[in-house]
Amino acid sequence: MFTVAALYHFTQFTDPEALRQPLLKLARQMGVRGTILLANEGINGTIAGSRVGIDAVLAHIRSLPGCAELEWKESHADTMPFGRMKVRIKREIVTLGMPDVDPRRAVGTHVAPEDWNALISAPDVVVIDTRNDYEVAIGTFEGAVNPGTRRFRDFPAWWRENAARFSNHRVAMFCTGGIRCEKATSYLLQEGASEVFHLKGGILKYLESVPEEASLWRGECFVFDDRVAVGHGLRLGRHALCHACRRPVSPEDMAHPDYEEGVQCPACRDEYDASDRARFRERHRQVMLARARGLNHLGED
Repeated sequence: MFTVAALYHFTQFTDPEALRQPLLKLARQMGVRGTILLANEGINGTIAGSRVGIDAVLAHIRSLPGCAELEWKESHADTMPFGRMKVRIKREIVTLGMPDVDPRRAVGTHVAPEDWNALISAPDVVVIDTRNDYEVAIGTFEGAVNPGTRRFRDFPAWWRENAARFSNHRVAMFCTGGIRCEKATSYLLQEGASEVFHLKGGILKYLESVPEEASLWRGECFVFDDRVAVGHGLRLGRHALCHACRRPVSPEDMAHPDYEEGVQCPACRDEYDASDRARFRERHRQVMLARARGLNHLGED
């Protein structure tokens, strides 16, 4: 059993590059895998490993400048959900593309999972899913608005086109773990929205905390690791991943004539040409050979 920790924290790192190598070295020494992003605005990532390994890496992160109050969410996986450990330097730890938006200045009101149902059931509240379209497709909250964005950085343009629709509403927003809502609610406040709320701990905390019989969540929640999706109680979902387009695929998708494992799914059938598909088939063949030898192939990561 592996512990999976999802974390983020907004703080000022004057030299993220100086933090990279010590963090990467420790994680590898402790057998921890996953991806961590560092930027001037803070840290974001998901990692998996033994209890001892995760505790060591989290202790190291809490020792970084401004990170003493780091919070994280934990779940578990029967198999290691990551192929390797990566620490990357980015412009933003979650890309909104709006450099003036700073969650350290102002964010929406956090709402605990146990209070979320009452908020989003109120008639004057509009509920907005800030995630990407392929994430929304496999699960969302009942009655939530889907902006239909392919990338988080598309959200500001969508809001500016649609803000007038919600002028007489309080706005409740949610995402997988909370980080996108930190920026999205900060952006809405900057744009003049008066009452903005977001789900503390994100969908993952809600699915962990709220009993299924009381839940307003419908479907599964996409996660950015080899588990692909989880449901209530953070139980493993039924979706797999298309290794061509990185979208989730359901059992129904996998039974579709256009599905070919490792090569294409019904959603991306027309997005690649014959040379792309030949490349994907060769990659998939190499992945299968590596698995047969009990090895991880980099093409899986």
